[in-house]
This record gives sequence, C-alpha cells and structure tokens, in this order.
Amino acid sequence: MMEEQKRYRERGLLHLWRGYYSSVTPERVLLSRPVLQAALGISHGILLAEGGLVYSFGDLTWRQGLRVPPTYPLLESVLSGQRVVSVAAGSFHCGAVTQEGAVYMWGENSSGQCGLSERGLVPDPSLVSTVDSETVPPQIIRILEVTCGEQHTLALSAQHEVWAWGSGCQLGLVTSVFPVWRPQKVEHLAGKHVVQVACGGYHSLALVRRFPAPATEKCDQCKELLFFMVDKGDHVSINDSHYCPLGVELADGKPGSCSRSRQASPARQASPARQASPARQASPSGQASPSGQASPSGQASPSGQASPSGQASPSGQASPSGQASPSGQASPSGQASPSGQASPSGQASLAQRHRATACPLSQAVSSDPGPDPDPIIGPEHLFSSDTDSSLRESGSKEQTNREDTGTSDPQRQGPGTLTETDSNPALTQARRRPTSSTDEKELKELLKRTSDHVLSLSEQNDNDITGIPITLANQTAGDSLTLANQTAGDSLTLASHSSGDLLTLVSHVPGQCLNGDLPDQDQASTLTSYLPPQPTDDTAMASGLSCSLPENYTGALTGRALTGCALTGCAASASPFEVNTGSTSSLCDSCQSEGRIPVAGLCEALSGPVMAYRKTNQEVRLCMEEASLQGKKCSSLTDILLEEVTEGSRRHSLPLLSHASPELPGRRTARSRPNVPRKEEVVESLPTLNTEVWSWGRGQEGQLGHGDQLPRLQPLCIKSLNGEEVVKVAAGTHHSLALTAQCQVFSWGNNRSGQLGHMNSPTTMPQQAKMSEGLRVWDLAAGQSHSLFLADDEGCQPILCYSGHQVMETTPENHIPGTGSTESSPSITDTYTLRPVLLPFCMNMGYISSVYGGGQSCLAQADLNVMGFISALHELAAADRKFYCRLRDINKRVVSPLLRKESVCTVLGQISSLLFQSLASSYSRLCHLTGQHSVSLTAFLRTDRDVKGLVILKHANTFLDLYKEYCGSVGNFLVMGGFQALIKPSVECFGKKLEVLRQLSESSEDKVPLFDLLALLFYSPIQHIHEYARLLLKLATCFDVSTVEYQRLQEGCSRYEELSLSLRRKRKEAERTNQFWRTYSGKTTDVLRKPQRRLVYDSSNKSLTLQNAGRFSVNWFILFNDALIHAQGTIPSKNFFSSHHVYSLATLWVEPITDITASSNLYGIKVTTPEESFTLLASSPQEKAKWLRAINQAVEAVLTGEGSGPGVPAVSRTASYIFYKDLRLKDASYSGRWLSGKPHGKGTMKWPDGRKFTGTFKQGLEDGYGDCILPNKLLNKSDRYQGHWRDGKMHGFGTYKYATGQVYEGSFHENVRQGHGMLSSGKLIGSSSSVFIGQWLQDKKMGYGVFDDITRGEKYMGLWVDDQRQGSGVVITQFGLYYEGTFSNNKMMGTGLLVSEDDTAFEGDFSEDWTPNGKGTLSMSNGDFIEGQFSGEWTSGLKIMGTYMKPSLYEPDKKESTWVLEVGRLAVSPEQKWRAVFSECWSTLGSEAPGQPEERMRAWENIAVTLTTGCRDSPELLSRSQSRVLEKLQVIPLHTGLVTAGRYDVIRRYLTKACETPLHPLGGLLETLVTVYRMTYIGVGSNRRLLQQAVEEIKSYLRRILQLVRFLFPDLPEEGGVIHADHKGSSETDQQGLVVSSSTLLLPVLLPRLYPPLFTLYALDKEREEEVYWDCVLRLNKQPDLGLLAFLGVLQKFWPVSVSVLGEKQQVLPSTKDACFVSAVETLQQISTTFTPSDKLQVIQRTFEELTQEVRALLEVNFLLSMDDLLPLFLYVVLRARMRNLAAEVSLIEDLMDPSLQHGELGLMFTTLKACCFQIQQEKTT
Repeated sequence: MMEEQKRYRERGLLHLWRGYYSSVTPERVLLSRPVLQAALGISHGILLAEGGLVYSFGDLTWRQGLRVPPTYPLLESVLSGQRVVSVAAGSFHCGAVTQEGAVYMWGENSSGQCGLSERGLVPDPSLVSTVDSETVPPQIIRILEVTCGEQHTLALSAQHEVWAWGSGCQLGLVTSVFPVWRPQKVEHLAGKHVVQVACGGYHSLALVRRFPAPATEKCDQCKELLFFMVDKGDHVSINDSHYCPLGVELADGKPGSCSRSRQASPARQASPARQASPARQASPSGQASPSGQASPSGQASPSGQASPSGQASPSGQASPSGQASPSGQASPSGQASPSGQASPSGQASLAQRHRATACPLSQAVSSDPGPDPDPIIGPEHLFSSDTDSSLRESGSKEQTNREDTGTSDPQRQGPGTLTETDSNPALTQARRRPTSSTDEKELKELLKRTSDHVLSLSEQNDNDITGIPITLANQTAGDSLTLANQTAGDSLTLASHSSGDLLTLVSHVPGQCLNGDLPDQDQASTLTSYLPPQPTDDTAMASGLSCSLPENYTGALTGRALTGCALTGCAASASPFEVNTGSTSSLCDSCQSEGRIPVAGLCEALSGPVMAYRKTNQEVRLCMEEASLQGKKCSSLTDILLEEVTEGSRRHSLPLLSHASPELPGRRTARSRPNVPRKEEVVESLPTLNTEVWSWGRGQEGQLGHGDQLPRLQPLCIKSLNGEEVVKVAAGTHHSLALTAQCQVFSWGNNRSGQLGHMNSPTTMPQQAKMSEGLRVWDLAAGQSHSLFLADDEGCQPILCYSGHQVMETTPENHIPGTGSTESSPSITDTYTLRPVLLPFCMNMGYISSVYGGGQSCLAQADLNVMGFISALHELAAADRKFYCRLRDINKRVVSPLLRKESVCTVLGQISSLLFQSLASSYSRLCHLTGQHSVSLTAFLRTDRDVKGLVILKHANTFLDLYKEYCGSVGNFLVMGGFQALIKPSVECFGKKLEVLRQLSESSEDKVPLFDLLALLFYSPIQHIHEYARLLLKLATCFDVSTVEYQRLQEGCSRYEELSLSLRRKRKEAERTNQFWRTYSGKTTDVLRKPQRRLVYDSSNKSLTLQNAGRFSVNWFILFNDALIHAQGTIPSKNFFSSHHVYSLATLWVEPITDITASSNLYGIKVTTPEESFTLLASSPQEKAKWLRAINQAVEAVLTGEGSGPGVPAVSRTASYIFYKDLRLKDASYSGRWLSGKPHGKGTMKWPDGRKFTGTFKQGLEDGYGDCILPNKLLNKSDRYQGHWRDGKMHGFGTYKYATGQVYEGSFHENVRQGHGMLSSGKLIGSSSSVFIGQWLQDKKMGYGVFDDITRGEKYMGLWVDDQRQGSGVVITQFGLYYEGTFSNNKMMGTGLLVSEDDTAFEGDFSEDWTPNGKGTLSMSNGDFIEGQFSGEWTSGLKIMGTYMKPSLYEPDKKESTWVLEVGRLAVSPEQKWRAVFSECWSTLGSEAPGQPEERMRAWENIAVTLTTGCRDSPELLSRSQSRVLEKLQVIPLHTGLVTAGRYDVIRRYLTKACETPLHPLGGLLETLVTVYRMTYIGVGSNRRLLQQAVEEIKSYLRRILQLVRFLFPDLPEEGGVIHADHKGSSETDQQGLVVSSSTLLLPVLLPRLYPPLFTLYALDKEREEEVYWDCVLRLNKQPDLGLLAFLGVLQKFWPVSVSVLGEKQQVLPSTKDACFVSAVETLQQISTTFTPSDKLQVIQRTFEELTQEVRALLEVNFLLSMDDLLPLFLYVVLRARMRNLAAEVSLIEDLMDPSLQHGELGLMFTTLKACCFQIQQEKTT
C-alpha cells in the first residue's frame, strides 16, 4: 500500500494557476491516485483519475452554487464503476466517455449542450443516447471522445464520424431549429476519417485524415465544380476554393452572424416584450425579413432591426430622430432571458451571471516585438517600427459570444452603431477611386480633423453629458459616414465592421463589460447623435477604412483625446481606449507587394497599457485600402476576386489552358506553406501526418481561419494548413491553435490579448506563432484569452510557454471561485505578451506530459523522475522531435531546392538523376516515419507507458529496413559521383559561402570541400540510429534484468546498435569505393562503375597474380562486393587495361591449394566458375589468407545478404549466370541451384532462340522432372514437353505437346517415344481427329494398341508393327460392324470374322477392305447359313458358290434358333494386351524380368524413393487425402514371413492405400489400366460383342497384378491358396481359413473404376432380355400385394396380416400395395449401388435375412424355410424391388464372383436370384 501511494505521488501530478505574474505560484491539485486527463471550463475543472474515477472542482453552479477547492476535488459518484476513459469541459457543462463508448453529460443545458431535453440544469452525470436512426434497425454509436464549447458539444465516434448537439451554427448540422436536443451526425464530414475534434466558444474544429483528392470534378452535395480555370492570357488561373453550404444559405447581413432559431430553454421563458420569431432564417437576399430576417433593402425590419432610414424602429430600435423609444429599454427586472428575451423573473443564466462577476476583461495591443527579447509590452514596445505588423481590431472579447444568441443583459449593454448610407455621392465616388498619394493625404487630414472635432466636442460637453460614448460608425455596405453618440455609453471605440466598412470609436467604463462581451447585435439599441453633421468634404472618405501607425511614428495618444474623460466624468486612468477595425484592420499583402501603403487597423486594442503612457500631439495616419473587396458575396477571402489568384503564391500559372493537368493542385493562400505531396503512411498503426483542419461556426474574430469573418454553417477545410502535418488542434473562446508534427504552432482568430503568440496579420488566416529559437512545441492548450505551449529546449525536461493576458500587479485582488487563490481585477497594470514567454516556475513541476486551458486558468500534468525512467522517456521523445525538425529543415532548405533545380538532371545524367530521386524518396519516407514516431511518443507519454508498446520496438523491422534503404541510397549516389556533380547546382542554390550547408551539416571545420559537406549532410540522419540504441539502453537500466521489459529493451538496443555499426561500415565502403573510382577514372573503368558495387580489395600492389601467366602480361584483380574483375594488360599507374572479365561472386567457388609444387614456396587459390577454372598465386601467406577470407566473405554476403558472416559460403547455392563458352549452352541464361560450378537442382535455363527449360538439373544436365519449351519456327508455335529427363534427354514419363496440335502422353527413352503412351491428334470435331494408346518403340507404334479414328468412326484394337496394323486385331465401327481377324500392312487379309448389327456374320477369307474372297460361311440371325466360295463386294453383290443350310426346317416346333455366335477367337489374347504397361511397372520396381527374388529389396527401396521424390517435386498435384495416404505409405510393411489372417488384412489395407495414389508404382499401374480400359470400351468401343473380351481383360489384370503383389510379398499364397486362421479366431470362417484370390484382394480396388464401361457392355448384351423382364415387372406390379402373392403361389400362411407404417400397425387389405416385406425390398434395391460381386452377394444375403425375419415374425415360431417356400417369396421381393438391368447384374456377378463362393451359401442365394430373373422373363400372365 505504501509503495502504491508513493507511486501515486510520483505520476499524474496536477498544477493549477491563472495568468502570469511575478509572484504566481501554481497550486497542487491533490488526489489519492494519479490523474490521467483533465479539462477546464470557465470557472471549473474536471479530472479523470486512474481507475476511471472522475472528480470536479471550482464553481459547480449547476449544483446550487457549490464551490469546490482544487485541493479537495469532488468525486462524481454517479460515474464510479463506469470505467470512464476521457473527460471534457465546456464553459459551463461537462462530459465523460466510458470504455464502452457511452457518453455522460452534466451542467448547463439551456442550449441543449448536455443533450438532454426538458432540463435547464443537469446536476449529475446523465447518460446521453447516441443512436444512428438512419440505420435499420437503429444502432447505438460508440463514442471515443467528446469536446465541449459554450453552447454545444461534439463527439467523435468509433467510426471516426462527428456527432453534435446543442445550439448554434457551430454544430455544423443541416438544420435551422435550435436547440438540438439529441446527438446528430455532422453529415458534411460523413465519409471522412476524423482524428480529433475541438470546441471553441462558438466555433468548432476537426482534424481529418487527408486522403487523395476526389476523382470527381463536382461536389457531391451542391453539384457545383470543385475547381474552375480562367484564361488570363499568358497564364491560366485555377480556383479550387469551393465551399458547399449543404443547402443552408448564409445571410448577407452583418458579418459573422449565424442564422438560428431563438427558442428558449424550458427553464427560461421570455417576456412578451422580447419574443423573437420562431425561425429567423436567411432570406434570399441574405438580409433581415420582417420576421426577424434580413429585409430586401439590406436594413432591418420593424420587428427588431434597423429601420430603412438607418435608425432603430419603434419596436425597440432607435427612433427616426435618433432618440431611444421606451420600448427599447430592458424589461423591468433588468435581466435577460437566455434565449434573447427579457425574463420576468429577472434571473440570468449561469453563464451570464458568472461572466458578469468572474471574467476579467482582456485588453490587447498587437505589435511586432521587434528585436527586443522581452515579450512583455511596455512603453518602448507600444508601437513597433516593423512595417510587417499593425495594430489590429479591438473591442470586447466576447463580441461574438452573444451576437446571435438573442440574450440581453443590462450589465453587458454596449454601443450600438449607425449605418452608413449611400446619400453622400462624394463618399461613394471616393470609395470607387483607386488608391493614390493624393487620396492618402486627404484621408490622413480628414482623420486628424475628425479626431480634433471629437476632442473639442468632448470638452464642450464635459459638464453636460456623462458617460456618453462617441461612435464613428460605418456599417454594412453603406457609403455615408455618421458620427453618433450613444445612450448609457460605456466606451469609446474606433471599430471597423463588415469587412472594413465600419469605423467606430468606443470608450468602455470599467465594470460594464468585464468579460469583454459586446452587446447583442440583435438587441434594440438606443442611439442619439450628439454631434452636428460633418461637412461633406470632411466625411468624404473611401469605404473600407483601415488605420495604420506610420513607420516613423514616435508619439503617443493624448490621454484627453483617448479617454474622453470630459464626456464620461471618470478618471482618465479608469477609461480604457479600444479601437476595432474588423477584418481589414491588418496589413494587406497585396498592397505590400505592389508598393502601396499598407492597410492596417489603427489599434487592435489600445486599452489599459495605452492609458499609462499619456502623450500629446497625437497623430494618426490613415491609408486607403483598395476597394476591390467591396460588394462581393463570398464564403472565403480566397474567393473574393479571381484576380487575387494571380497574386503571390495564390495562383497556379500554366502556359496554356491545354497544358493544365487533369489533376489540379490545391491553391495556396498568401501566407500558406507549399503543398507537400501526400506521403504514404509507412506504418498504418502510427498517427497519420496527412491531415486537414476543418472549421465551422461563428467567425467574427476570424477564428475559422478562412481569411474572413463570415460564419460557416457546415465544416470547411482550411486549405492553408494542408500539407502542414497538423497533429492536434485546440480552440479557445475566440481563437484557434494547430500543432504540427514539426513542433510548429499555427494560430488565428482573436488576438486582443496576444493569445495567438504573434503580431502578424491577418489574424483571420493561420499564422505561425513566434516561438523562441530552439523551442519545439509538442502540446498546447487554449483558454479564454491565453494559449499555453509545452515545448522542448536543449534539455530533456519540458518547459512551459505562455501567450496571452498577463497580470503584473495584483491590486485589487479578487477571490478565484472555488480556489484559495486570488486574481487581479482588470486595471491599468494589465498587459499581455507579444509572443510566447517562458514560465519560470515550470522547472519545479517535474516532467510535464500534458497541458490544459480554460477560462483564465491553466493546468499542467506532470510526473516525477523516478529511477530516471520518466527522464529517459522524455529524452527519447525530445530527441526524436528534434531529429524530425532537423530532417524537415534539411528537406526544405537543401533537398527540395535541389530537386526543383532544372540543371540538376543535366549535370547528374540519367543514372545519377534517378539515384538522386531515389535518395530523395528514401529521405522523404524516413522523414515521414520519424514524424509519425515523434507524434506517437507524445501520445505514449500520456498512456500507461508500457515500454513493450514502444513503436521502435514493435515495428523495429520497419525502422531498420528503412534506414538500411536510406543508407544504401546515399551510398549509391556517392559511389556514382553524385555529390561531386551536385557542386555546381549547390553553388547556384546556396551561393559560394555555403553557410546553409555548413550549418545544417553541423560541421566544425571551415575548409571542408563542398561535396564532402553534401555527403556529410545526407549521411547525418544515420547517426540517429545510435541515439535510439543509447536511449533504449538508458530505459533498460530502469528495470530489473529479470523483467520482460528489460529483455525487450536490451534486445532492441542490440539490434539498433548492430545496425548503427553496420551502416558505418557501409558508409566507409562507399567512401573508399568513391575514392577508388576517382583515382582510376576513365572510360574503361566507368564501364564497371555501378551504384551498388563496392570495392573490397584490389591487387594493384601485385599481391595476387595469375598462375602460368605470360612473361610480359600484366593481370590486375579487383574484388568488389558483387564480382571479381580480372583485368589484363593493366597498367594501374596509367589507369589503363586492354580487356577485362567479370566473374560474378554468386557463381564463384574458391578453395585454397596448400601444395602447388614440392620445391616452390607459392600459395595458390583455386577459383572455379561455371565455365572455367584457374589458379591465383598470392605473394605471401598473409596475402593468401587475406584474399581467401575476403573472397569468401564477399561471396557469403552476396548469397545471404549479410556482410558479417564467418566467411564460409555454401557450396550449393542459388544464382544466375549467362554462359558464353559452352557450345550447348552458349548465350543461355541459367537461374537456379548450383553445386561446385555446375547447375544442380531446380532451375531455369533460357536460350536466345526461345528454348526454355524449367526443372531439375544434375551436374549441369537436365535430370528429373522438367518443363521444356521448344520453338517451331515453321509453324510459329512451340513444342512443349513436361516430364522426366535423364542426362539431358527426355527419359521417363512425360507429356509432349506438339506445335501441330498433337499431344503425346507416355514414356520416353533418350528423346524418343518408347514404351506405353497415348497420342492424340486434332480435336474431337476436327477433320483428322484420332487417338492412339498403346506401345511404342523408337518413336513408332509397336505391339498392342488401340487406335480410335474419330473422324471415320472406327476403333482398332490389335497389334502394330512400325506404325502399321500388323497381326491379330478387332475393328468396331460406329454403324455396329464388328471385325476380328488378321491384318497385314494396315489391311485386313486372311481369315477373319465379320458381324453386322443384325447378327449376320461371315467367317472366312478376306481380301482388302473387308471384301470376302475365298472360302467362308455366311450365317444369318435365324440360324440359316451358306457355305462355299465367296467373291465380290458387299455393296454391289456377292458371288457365292456353295451350299445353303436351314436347320430349323426339320424342327418345325423350334421357333427360335439356338445358334450362338462366338466372337473373340481371332482377337488378341488378354495376356498379350498392355504388356508395356506392366513392363514399366516392373521397371519402376527395379526388376527387368518379373519375379526375380534378389531384386525384391531393391523394389521396396525404389518404392520409397518414388514416393518421396513425387511428393517433393509435385506437391501441388496431390490432393489433401492423397497427401495423408502418402504419409501412411512411408512405412514399409512387413513383407516376409508366414502370412496369417491378420497379416493378410494388413496387406489388403496396404494395397488399398497404394492404389489410391498415382505416385506409388501400383497406384500408377492401376491408373494407367483404368485409362486404357476406358479408351478401349467407351465410345465406339461400347459394343456388346466386346463384352467377353472386356471381362477376360479384367481377369488378366487381376492375375498380373497379383503376380506383382506376390513379388512384393513372397509368402503370400498363390491364387486359390488357403491362409490358416489365427489361433484366436473362433468363428467358423476363421476355423476354415481364408482363400487367397485376386477377386477378393484386388477386385474391390480395380472394379469400381472400371465399372461404368463394363456395366454398359453388360446392359447392351442383355438389352433384349431386359425388355422382356421389364415389361413383365411393370405388368405384375400393377397387382396389389395379396393378389401378387396369390399369383406367385406363396402359401397363405406367409401372407402378412398387418404391417408397420411409421411405427403404427396397419391391416393389410386386398387393395394394399407395396406394403408387404418392405425391408427386404429396400435392401435388395441396394444391389445397384455396389460394384464388386462380393458386395452384391452381401446385399443378396441381407435381403434373405430380412425376408426370413419377417416370415418368422409372422409365424411367431423359429420356422426354417425350404427352397420351395422361399422361391415364391423371393420372387415377390424381386418384383417389388423394380430393379433395372437385373439380368446384367446377374451376369456380372456370375462372371466375376470368387469361384470359392459358388458352392456355398452365397452361391445358393445367387442361384435363387438368377432363377427369379429367369422366371420373370419366362412368366406368362393371362
């Protein structure tokens, strides 16, 4: 517990303070646990502590005015247990987000900012439902974070979308009805990846991840062009500042106003006198309508706006005479309702009451501090001589706060304004005149006279008027200038409104507007003119007035003139003086560029500090601004004039319109940075740097950053920040801040208190804050009138900088609500900073990790440095930020200028230019990754700080690889002389002194050559790797060595340090190589110069020579990192050699030779290359060892990619090589595996003529499986062979695809077809399509084969000799003709048999073309036949000399012939078929002749090799099941010894698995047999006359396969042998033993694959019987069950009485059908689903068992059926089974069943089925 409390005291410490003055002491916020996050409002704060606990402190006005000191924060108990992960504070409300994404809100809710309807105050955290109602069903949105403003709240969802609720246009919603009580999605940001959101008082910011520009040219919302081009003559202007209002138009009334509904909250009801219209929406003209909207005339309607005369209407505005009407006064209570209506109760809102009491007024003076380092303003800094700065707009800070809320507060009444009309033509003419020196002079004199007149008037009315303000107003777009006096005057202000048209002089009285708010512009104002009209010539000034202090101004404003004390009756010291010049009170860049006098404001705010320095002889210089900004309706200053596009950096000039790229670049504003091309995120999990800043809401103070003061109803991108890598945004009440990854701060908006950190103008555009040199900001916060910056200096401890409202004295002191501190009231001592200043007390806070701002308060979150861990983390983060800033500086000042230099490409040349571009690209990626990492470290400091999550550890490979790539790019550029070539462009860019390069390279030497400076500069980023290693080691020392953190940090340190050393070596190698090329420069050496090539050694000192070299020859060996160069005829001193040869190190083998000759003392090194070998002689043992080690290390580095190996390269390696000597391989390129200089293993060989071989090599020759492509030049196609090779020739099984279209698949022997193979010619529908499958010898058909002539429709099955049919054979035609006989020379000759489709047969002698010629017998299908001599042709008629016989003539009772045609006697015997197939199988087993016992062991070894090789070479050809089978086949079974029943079963399972994979010799044999069988008996071969041959062929397969099996298992009995049963066997079968037969052992494996063609032949053969059978089955099955049983003669006692149907017994009725013996019928039907005879017999057996069980159940006794009883019952079952092709099934069983089963029980059952089939065929029904 003590350690835990101690840990709590060491981290998450909070320090709170307000403002800045000499005696300020930050107050500690004490909690019992560390604080993870904090947020500040106007007068309260909220804390998130460890464990998800939320605390509040300050003025908790929503809890009945409760004040909680920060020393004892109040726990929000409602949120306990909710696991809160983030908190937010608005002005007067709070928010919290839980880990589940739920949102809780509490506090002020009058504007709906808490998202809870019907509640004005929310005292406790309440759940806000965020639901997307557009989805079906509606989905709850998970929220990541919330941020709060004055009257609105924004939430960022897990989908990175923005949701908003509350009031005002700062919501960005498509609505005009406020408040918005429920969260709604900001549709304008839908589809964008929002990273962060921030809320100001009345504006909003969003940080959005930037993606590539849209491909479309039109906006998706308004369908207008996103950009347009205008031809300006010599160039084309591109304007891309598109703004989409998303359907809600802006009003053209006063700038900065927001159109919104004045709806009061339920807690506050308006008085009847101040009721506003329900919807004050913009009219088409943009001006107020009678209902509170802008009228067409541009003036206010009688309902509450200015009357047409420019004065207030009777309803509450100034009367026509300028007097205040009674109705224009406040309600009797003197208070205003929150909705802009007077409340009868006189109660003000919480925000109003607090502003009236707690918020001090911020006064400001804007001026450039100049060279003075002290930023605190004083007399010497009041007015700067810097022409780039000006005094800018002033007035109350909160002018924009209440401008459009409709709230009226008596304590906050301010000056009204009078409008300038067009009644003065002189003024109108002056406004339209261009600026000239005469105009400027007149304007200055006019202002002086006007000021003098005001002062004299003040003296005149000193005793008559009290507190009357003087207002010089020029409002809206009027032309006349009216000087008015206002009732209840509070101030004297010189202000400019509406884009520089309004000039108002206002004097404020202390206490009237303490919070700096201007009165509500919608409120009725009573204005009275106390001044006589000015002469026309005096008032004829141009509109768009702006004031600027002259450059040589040395005086000061007089106190009497500025204070108007005679008017107010107050002390001069108590009357602040303010000047507000609006949006144009700034320097105009365009005016500066054109040499005109800058247009600037008189004063941004001349308040308290001005009064301290009273001087006389006031002089104010006014200059005219060009009137080009008038009369333009715009959404941004960038759209005011298209002509502005051509000025400064605001234009894109193209030579011609046609040259415009379709991908238009984004436009740059006057002070924007150049657009940086979008970089790809190196690591997606790191923070993105490709961001955009979007803003929306009110813009009176320019806080939106779009260059104007207009409001935005929807989000609009601030384009000037594109490419600036903004990583965080912050919003103050009226100003905005953006922090970039380069530690720069951009600010814009209200700068009255110097909160922007600069005095630049305009403040409506983002400008860079002026931080002290060397400071790098990495966190920031914005308050009401101040900004807070957390930055790094040269130390590792962060420092705080403050910019904004300052307090030098504390008299009088006011109590800070809810704290024990005091604050100073606004007084004459109030000052502010001109630029950020250091807070000295920050060094005592510890290591600050976050800062927060709100109201006038500041908060810092810090940690104590425990064990150096916090210090090391901050040092790591600070080092990376500093490194990134330096990288960007180098890129900006060196890399980018050189890239843009056109002469660089010419000087460098093509290769070096590409290398320089690659270098710049690598530099950019390295820079981007560093920026991402630095930003991630900032976030890491605010998390749990688990070092295992450090990016440089998690993504170490990314960092290491990128640094390697970058170092390689620099080295390549250096080696190619790039830095020497850059000397001239560098001199052109940087001048001869080159101070920029020396400064950036941090070189201490003065006389460093330029190219060395460049190289030093580009190599400098690599040093940061060592910094990573050092800091990781420093972090590791903070942990115990046994912890995981220490191990990870130590491992990371080692990797980075190892890379640092490696990159240093690579740098030295590059420098040494560059020096080598510079020393030996010339055309001959330039050929060898390559970017990646590095020098290792060279033999210029003759340390290495060639053995047996000529006496006068000179040999020079140069070892590079990729090649060994042998140069001949070399004279190193003259840098000349006649020839050279390059030996690639990848194909170089070296070995030492210890003894060359017995007498010599020579030391040799043998070098082996793919085509030659030679010996090198070293001059000494040391040189030999050096060269040998260097070559081996270089070779190893080439092979492994690592240069720090032991120097023992692999003998077997992968490399590429082009042959140049070998005759067979000349000019061929090889890429693959090598062994000692020869291709060995897998590789690819390519020849120049197009030949290509991909496969396996052995000792330089093709050996193994390979794919070879051979071009055929005649056909312009290629032959392709895929198969096995041996000794460089096709040998083994393969597939050869000829260019002619033929495909051969079979065996090869020494490049010719030999063995079994199949040749396919043409396509199936081609003109000459045919397929031959059979035996080949020396590329010719030889032996048995099947030739299918698809074109002629014939199939030949017989013997071949020399590609011709020779010997016995069978021919089948598609017309059903069958021929068997003898062929000679491809013709039928000799004895043969010819059978036609109708069974007419001729057996005898034939001549050519099936023509009978000689003796023979002609048999007819009816049994008649003719014997004799035959001649002639079938088509023209046969000539017969013989005897006609009619056997049936003498047997009249015999109606059918018993003559049976015997076929197959003249065909090839089954044993002669497919001998080549079995021979190849025996050859694979390693046996030339079948059955050699001594070769059995070799056969098993060959099987193992075949399986392993096939699995390795072609794993993709194997299915998953085959792969599993191969794993089981790798175990060789026991193949010797006595075969028992158990071993017999093992053999059977092994054979089953072996036949499942084609890689096993038996599996390959089976697959080939299946192929040839199907080729023979499918298609034309499906002839019923081939049935007997097909059956005999299967039996032959079984016999020959069994011979192979018995060779592998020699103890297996022969066919018909008996295997004795195991002793454990007890069954009758086991006692009798097992009969070995090929049918039981092999047929189950073979027959299922041959079943389709075989059964087709059976079905064709039994086609006639099937017709009779099926006809009888259909007729008999028409009868009901009992009728059929009676018909078949089944005894009645076997008739079922009842049957079971779905578990219920039903009576068998005479009409019942298909209900009896159902189980037996269904069992018999399964016979068609089996293949082998044994399986079919098992089905028959189960059918008999089912039938017997049903009969026994019927008789209820153990009855034994006799055959006479069984046959009728089984006949019934067969009939009801309705099996097709039953005769074919019976014939198949009979032909292929095991002979041992014929006489057993199964044989009897089969006989019964056969009898039933015969009985059905013979059955006659009457």
